[in-house]
Amino acid sequence: MSKTSICDVATLAGVSIATVSRTFAHPEKVSASTRAKVMRAAEQMDFTVSRTAGELKTGKSYRITLLIGSSKIEWFSSAIIEGLNSVLNKNGYDLVIHLLEGVEQRKNFFKELPLRANTDAIIVSSFDISSNEAEQLQRINVPIVGINCTASKVLSASIGIDDALGIKLAIQHLATLGHKRLLYVYEHFCSSFRFSSSRRITSFENVCNNIDGMQGKVLPIDIKDDPIDATLSELFTQENPPTAICFHQDSTAMPFLFRLQKLGIRVPEDLSIIGFDNGTYAKEAGLTTIRQNPKTMAEQAGNIAISLIEGKAVARRHLTAPVQLIIRNSTAAPKAKS
Repeated sequence: MSKTSICDVATLAGVSIATVSRTFAHPEKVSASTRAKVMRAAEQMDFTVSRTAGELKTGKSYRITLLIGSSKIEWFSSAIIEGLNSVLNKNGYDLVIHLLEGVEQRKNFFKELPLRANTDAIIVSSFDISSNEAEQLQRINVPIVGINCTASKVLSASIGIDDALGIKLAIQHLATLGHKRLLYVYEHFCSSFRFSSSRRITSFENVCNNIDGMQGKVLPIDIKDDPIDATLSELFTQENPPTAICFHQDSTAMPFLFRLQKLGIRVPEDLSIIGFDNGTYAKEAGLTTIRQNPKTMAEQAGNIAISLIEGKAVARRHLTAPVQLIIRNSTAAPKAKS
């Protein structure tokens, strides 16, 4: 059976050869309806884009794709990009970043990538991909490396922290100081993505339940609401308010800390605060937090991806990165009742 050509796809889609070529090379220049026709035809005929002369010679595109399950580049993602670039650039690879905001973007990416055949590896940051999505990439021999992904069984390799351990360290620290009423604050995950950090919430509940006399409450905050105002409302309306608050990430903990200072509430004398990440300015803010190092994880993920692309042996394909309790000025023993 002869190999499907670009002419065959053009005929089936009812468009010109130039339009088919443009659909794959510059999809943003093609209307959505035309692009859909071309993609349907290509999928029906099992057509993949031919590589350039250089790619045909090496069998590689020298591109590695990073998938981020958000429309924003925040501290964690910035560190991932920095770490990957430091490894990929010196090895001759380009980093291509895809921000997947929702179900349709994600669906289209995994559907169209096998047709384009324009990446040597996929690196997924912080969200789980399905077995079906993994199979689509395995068909074209594209390795998938996860960073902070829980579904390691469908990945070629992975590296990530133990989120549950991180929260356990935080609670044990607060319990040692004498805290008995804790609040865990996080912004509700209102998306189709399953993020690895959701394990922190379950861990908080489990650890609190296993400590005698410990009362732990989880406060999910709608993404549309102001997390600082919502947390303050919870704090001021409780008859027995928490003596310490655990925040899902530093980026919420630090603004809350600064708001308390404006309100005349002393940290840690009146209330202890602990974050998660050890992100930008956590040290300057004096925030006690759980440290993770996404830049280092990304460097390791990049090296593993290159080894898999080049067919080299990888001694350990699934690695656990360390977490560490960093004690600063935002936690102390609870204030004694007068």
